[in-house]
Amino acid sequence: LDDPDDSNITVTGDTPYTSATTFEELSLSPELLKGLYVEMKFEKPSKIQAKSLPMILNPPHRDLIAQAHNGSGKTTCFNLGMLSRVDPNLQAPQALCICPTRELAIQNIEVLRKMGKYTGISSECAVPMDRRDSIPVMKRAPIMAQVVIGTPGTMKNLITYKKLGVTKLKILVFDEADQMLAEDGFRDDSLRIIKEIEKFNSSCQVLLFSATFNETVKNFATRVKKEHNELFVKKEELSLDAVKQYKVLVPDELVKIDVIKNYIFELGENVGQTIIFVRTRNSAKMLHKALVDLGYEVTSIQGALDHVDRDKIVKEFKDGLTQVLISTDVLARGFDQQQVNLVINYDLPLKYAAEPDYEVYLHRVGRAGRFGRKGAVFNLICGERDEKTLSKIEKHFGTYIKEVKDSVEDYKVALKEAGL
Repeated sequence: LDDPDDSNITVTGDTPYTSATTFEELSLSPELLKGLYVEMKFEKPSKIQAKSLPMILNPPHRDLIAQAHNGSGKTTCFNLGMLSRVDPNLQAPQALCICPTRELAIQNIEVLRKMGKYTGISSECAVPMDRRDSIPVMKRAPIMAQVVIGTPGTMKNLITYKKLGVTKLKILVFDEADQMLAEDGFRDDSLRIIKEIEKFNSSCQVLLFSATFNETVKNFATRVKKEHNELFVKKEELSLDAVKQYKVLVPDELVKIDVIKNYIFELGENVGQTIIFVRTRNSAKMLHKALVDLGYEVTSIQGALDHVDRDKIVKEFKDGLTQVLISTDVLARGFDQQQVNLVINYDLPLKYAAEPDYEVYLHRVGRAGRFGRKGAVFNLICGERDEKTLSKIEKHFGTYIKEVKDSVEDYKVALKEAGL
């Protein structure tokens, strides 16, 4: 696999570690190595894995704040870290991983189970259930699984009601840590979980992983974790060069649908799977109906769906049963589907008014071209406000986003440039 070049990772902290060029150098169990080679089909560690795994796995097991590109293998780092630190003979929770969405938690546990197939290590996914399926937390049995992956609210409740013991914990992971520690994210739940663990367990290693860390979160994270190692990618390295970004100027919203239908879908013969990001649930519903009426097989996912439907839609897309997925930003982060070559930003991500959400934009772009594969992003720009928003995004990432004109030829060239 081509590895996005994370060679500009900067390491800080007192690090007597050498990078690992092979998985054997990490003293992993034979069962875990078998999972990596046979199930995961890995050959050697990616750059972020080579640098971070020795820090995670070797004493003194210092805390780690790590940032690296989307699709560079972060999930493997912390899953391997958790599986390596677990004592298979001790039937109690020893590793926790907390994720911002149920989709990400489910995806992470699937990777963990595949990787740990031969280890006999038990795992449980702690995410909200639909009311009809859920048992009140007070009535449920204590968790025996050795690795628990879940969402912050559910994890916090399980710990508060003493159903998830923390005395044997060796490792606590925050995936998409910038969202987990952001004030408008899950900061309160995350801090409560850290405090509850520290009450009973002072030696638990904490790993914070994300593709983006803004300065506020970075400063906060370094305050929370006093003695720690850091891996950061330089800001200018964060743009994804494997993915071609384009802008399409449209006079009104209805024309966005014409562009998707007449150009992008019609001409993209080898497009693989497509994710179309919209800002609101209403846009998701409207676009879904419009594309279905035009005869396309599409599914859409947004936060208001019940959990069973959300899980089913994601599974169908991952299994390749559907080619086009319309999504609100519930899937912008961490969602890994190797066949996605095309992302369409039907709406640009905003924090408020015309202020772009740069991190969400980066995460959306990161859904295409996973692990250095080819991919394209089309930004559909409608009106002056969108133009201003996109020019701020260009300025922020120091990138130029090329315009695609209203002609078959222009789209053919754009898709060809992107390897599609």
